[in-house]
Amino acid sequence: MADIVDTAVNAGSFSTLVAAVKAAGLVDTLKGKGPFTVFAPTDEAFAKLPTGAVDGLLKDVTKLKKVLTYHVVSGKVMAADVTKMKSATTVEGSDVKIDASNGVKVNDSTVTTADVAADNGVIHIIDTVLMPA
Repeated sequence: MADIVDTAVNAGSFSTLVAAVKAAGLVDTLKGKGPFTVFAPTDEAFAKLPTGAVDGLLKDVTKLKKVLTYHVVSGKVMAADVTKMKSATTVEGSDVKIDASNGVKVNDSTVTTADVAADNGVIHIIDTVLMPA
């Protein structure tokens, strides 16, 4: 099995996320022991952001790190556990809201695919980029 970064690369629908992780210098962290739970926005999720937003983030490494770490929760939190939670504290430091009443929503994003296994955690694919307050 592959780590979280390699799993995202191999999936083929996370090129923006992978480029952002590289730009933020977070590759070694996400290839680390973990375990990590990553709410991973697809390329389509990044495409929903306003024009220029991704380029702006790629140029502002501090803000980019804040946004990316807002998508990561320490520990391996599988979908069965996520559905029992009302919120989760991210590596960034603030909480994301979880609503499992109709599918699973993380803040305003919907989990489209859950429990993508990696050897140092798990990926839940989401359809909208999460933005910390």
